[in-house]
Amino acid sequence: MKHKILLVALLAAFTLELNAQSSIEKNGQTLNTITTAVPLLMIGPDARAGGMGDGGVASTPDINSMHWNAAKYSRIKDDMGFSFNYTPWLRNLVNDINLAYVSFYKRIDNVSTVAATLRYFSLGEITFTNDVGDPLGTYKPNEFAVDAAYSRILTDKLSLAVAGRFIYSNLTQGQYVQGVETSAGTSVAADVSLYWEDEVNWFASTPASFAWGINISNIGNKMSYSKTNIERDFIPTNFRIGPRLTLDLDDYNTISFQVDVNKLLVPTPPTYDSTDNADGSRRIEKGMDPDVSVVQGMMQSWYDAPGGFSEEMREFSFAVGTEYWYTDVLALRGGFYYEDLTKGNRKYATLGVGLRYNVFGLDFSYLIPVTSDQNPLQNTLRFSLIFNLDKVGKSNTPK
Repeated sequence: MKHKILLVALLAAFTLELNAQSSIEKNGQTLNTITTAVPLLMIGPDARAGGMGDGGVASTPDINSMHWNAAKYSRIKDDMGFSFNYTPWLRNLVNDINLAYVSFYKRIDNVSTVAATLRYFSLGEITFTNDVGDPLGTYKPNEFAVDAAYSRILTDKLSLAVAGRFIYSNLTQGQYVQGVETSAGTSVAADVSLYWEDEVNWFASTPASFAWGINISNIGNKMSYSKTNIERDFIPTNFRIGPRLTLDLDDYNTISFQVDVNKLLVPTPPTYDSTDNADGSRRIEKGMDPDVSVVQGMMQSWYDAPGGFSEEMREFSFAVGTEYWYTDVLALRGGFYYEDLTKGNRKYATLGVGLRYNVFGLDFSYLIPVTSDQNPLQNTLRFSLIFNLDKVGKSNTPK
């Protein structure tokens, strides 16, 4: 319980004081992590991608493509599907924090598909207290996002999608934090994505396909957690790009390799001088002013790091994954995720397995940290349950 109270307090304090920064060093390097509101939007929600290093911008199309690249929906061969995904969170500390994700898609015609998802993050039941420990009530902080997307095939090889998103975040249930009355934060956002795929003959007699994808997600207005709306925080606008190569080894065996490259399109915190400006504002020593519009923030995120070009390069994170299928029934997966020490230091390997039979599908994934830092997903098993509604009432033969 104490761990959860501390977690919510830290989240609330962060959202009210986003620009407060101090120099922290680790292994001789100054940490300068980019932070945003509603980081749940960056959590990979499904076990299939979770088994491949949390990457999927160019993976073969599936029902959970909304998070990774909604343009893939128009390339799904089946007519309709539904999935439920569950991710335990901070399981080493508590047992009632979790992320649930529900996804649905329906093909309209030969070139168009629509999809919708619901993402719900629960922090469990928390009893809030005042400064002297008197209880103020028991609450259930939560966040959710509702998405809808339209995906269309433009050419034989290229697809495009646009998605809209409503975001709601209620972490403090109206409590006072640092003397300020808090409120639920809301935002609306959009995604724009592309997906390209073609057959290639790069490996003599081995049939293969090559694909790439681009997704710019969470393009939306800033979010406020206070009644005054003075402090407004960026949501995690993200640029994701990457390729995939699939080899059809024979009639029964297929293997794919993929890479995702990510960069937050959010201003990098500058380095502040020890003295303030005449008007009381903090004086920037290196970097650029992060108090800008959403569009300006997206543009300057490519060149505003106080450490210059080398720091900009450290803001890219990478997910590498592989997936093996046997007769489209059994899948084995592996992956690795890398983030620079100064930008969050998330480094972990992943393992996964998938099963498909007629109407049903199951995916599981497991995360293995490779650093001493604690990961919220370590020692947890993520799973996805998939229903291929196109096959309901049809033959029981495996697809």
